[in-house]
Order: sequence, then structure tokens, then C-alpha cells
Amino acid sequence: MSNKIRLGVIFGGRSTEHQVSLVSATSVINALDRNKYDIVPIGITPTGQWLSGERSMPLLKDGRSSEELVAFLPPDPTEKRLVVKKTAKSINEKLDVIFPVLHGSYGEDGTIQGLLELADIPYVGASVLGSAVAMDKILQKLVTNQAGIRSVDFLWFKGVDWHSVAETPQPVIANQLANLTQDQILATIEDRLGFPVFVKPPNLGSSVGISKVRNANELRAGIETALKFDRKVLIEKAVPNAREIEIAVLGNERPKASIPGEIVPSNEFYDYDAKYVDGASTIHIPANLPEELLHSLQKTAVQSVVAVEAEGMSRVDFLVNDATKEFFLNEINTIPGFTSISMYPKMWEVSGLPYPELLDELIRLAIDRHAKKSALSTTYQPKEDWYK
Repeated sequence: MSNKIRLGVIFGGRSTEHQVSLVSATSVINALDRNKYDIVPIGITPTGQWLSGERSMPLLKDGRSSEELVAFLPPDPTEKRLVVKKTAKSINEKLDVIFPVLHGSYGEDGTIQGLLELADIPYVGASVLGSAVAMDKILQKLVTNQAGIRSVDFLWFKGVDWHSVAETPQPVIANQLANLTQDQILATIEDRLGFPVFVKPPNLGSSVGISKVRNANELRAGIETALKFDRKVLIEKAVPNAREIEIAVLGNERPKASIPGEIVPSNEFYDYDAKYVDGASTIHIPANLPEELLHSLQKTAVQSVVAVEAEGMSRVDFLVNDATKEFFLNEINTIPGFTSISMYPKMWEVSGLPYPELLDELIRLAIDRHAKKSALSTTYQPKEDWYK
């Protein structure tokens, strides 16, 4: 009998970050210790088909599928295994733990985590709640602001308010603009935030759909771009003299922070091309920061993760005004990039935790959290069988 852990690695997905996920998952799979793990690759196509087995990665990279490999994970906690669609038969061995290397929609937002909770399989990364709150940058800001963690000034509104006829304007509550005309929305943003601002779809990653705008005309175009990807729009005041500082956080109930790193983007801001395509952005690990500021950022990173209950792993991104040394929480990424150039594993490596050992720890944390949750009671026996 093998004592290896049977580990499912899920990648791809219905997301604008599909290609990034393939590269991240390749790095993870290559770094896993084959003496410890039996690896089961599980690819999800851009249309949502699940493919099982070693051929799933090359097929997804070629943009293809295969009916022979189509499988699904039933939400039945007595199964804990993949089922091949064509034969309706289970793949024999149960999955001990899942490592979802899925960035963005349907992977980092609590959806895949909900399926894994129903299937009763341990999984790496944040829970349903932590994933969902951290994924939505508006909700994340509202929660972390309530916890006393400062973000940049921001406003937001729903796409329905941008496209519908305004009725009675609503007061601005929780930074939300509602029942305003498009011109009123634009004017309110300019009046309250000024320019420049960043316009974002709040539920995407990898800087997809983000625009830096400097006037009302650019603002309108940025909003239209964001609404191609999301039903809401987030507008953030730009930080002057901004430095992009990132910190990796690891752990369940008592997480710890890595040495900070700094991104110096090749473009005006750290957009998709600067992250993955042109290879011209530079990384500094450790970031050159005053010691007091460094410790404050580490402390705040841990507080942010605890506030949104993002157990397992997170990369916490800050914006630092280099002139005043003020810092602002930008976002929390619960499934950060794991490519060869990704900050999360690099920051832990510099902090003394090499890539393979980091993966071991993430898997251990997943199993530990599942064991503690499994010890809780899910049944209750009433005094009388009143329900019969």
C-alpha cells in the first residue's frame, strides 16, 4: 500500500486568468515531491469541462478538449473521487486533498471551494467565505476598513445604475453611488476623488479590465471597459509617488508574514502585460523599506487576512506613498500566482521557506483545517421525532 498523499491539482477554468493558471499549475506540479504525492492533474477548459489525467495540461495549453477525459467531481461526501462522464464510472482511488491553482472567477471566488466543501475533500487555500470576500475588492475594503485597516479613497456603483434611467438619487452609503445619471456619476467621482483614478472590475485579477484615467472622457471609457468584465465598477483614488509592496501570508488560525517584496512595473502601472508578457518589470526582495514601516506592513498584512478569514495562503498588496510613507491596503489575493516569476513563492523562498517545502506546508494546512472542521458535529437529535 502506498503512503503517498493522492493530490488533485486543478487548473485552467472559466476565467480571464485561464492562461496564467496553466503556467502556475505547471510550476506547482513540477515542484511537488513525487515521493510524497501521487499527483492527479485536473484541467478545466474555458467552457467549464473538467478533464482528468496527464493529458489534460497539454490539451488545455493547445486549446483542445477530449471526450475520453471528461470527468466531474460529485458533491457527494461518500465518494471523494472523480467520475468519468463517458462511462459514468468512478476513478478508483479517492482524492486525499485538492490544490486549486485557479485564478479569478470560478476558482478564487468561493465557488470551487463550495464544491469541495460539499464533497468533503480538504483543499489548499481560503474557505468559501474568505475566498468570496477577498475576491470582491469592494466587500474586502468594507470589511478591512471596518477592522481599522486603511485603503485608498474609493467609490463604486452597479452596472444597472450606469445603464438605467435615474430616479431619486440615493445618499452615498458604504461608498456606493446609486440612482444617478451617467453624468452625475462622473461628476461625483471627479468631485470626491479627483484625478487620476483607477477604474476596476472588482471581481477580476491580473489587472484585467483596469484603466488609469486622468479626465472625465477617459473615465467614461474606463467604466465601459470595466463593465465588460463585471456587474459592478470600483473607482479608486490614485496614490501619489506610489510604490507597490507585496507580502506573502501563510497559516490558518495564526498566520505569519513573509519578507516584503516590491514590484517596479515596466508600464505606468502593473497591468497584465507588465505582469506576464513583456518580462521587463523588476522585483526587489526584500523591498528597501525603513524597518518600522516594514514591520507595520507585515502586521497589517496579517490583520487583513484575519479580518476576511482568508486561511491557508494570501498575497497582500499595498500601495506606499514614497514621500510621506503612508501605506494603503490595495487587495488580498487568496490564490496568488505560482509561476516561476510569481512573488508569493519568491518571497517565502527569501524568507527561508523553499518552494517544495512551501507546497508541503500548504497541503498540511489544508489537511489540518479539514480535520478540525470534521470534528464538529453536523447532526442534532431533537427530544422528539417531531419531523416524522
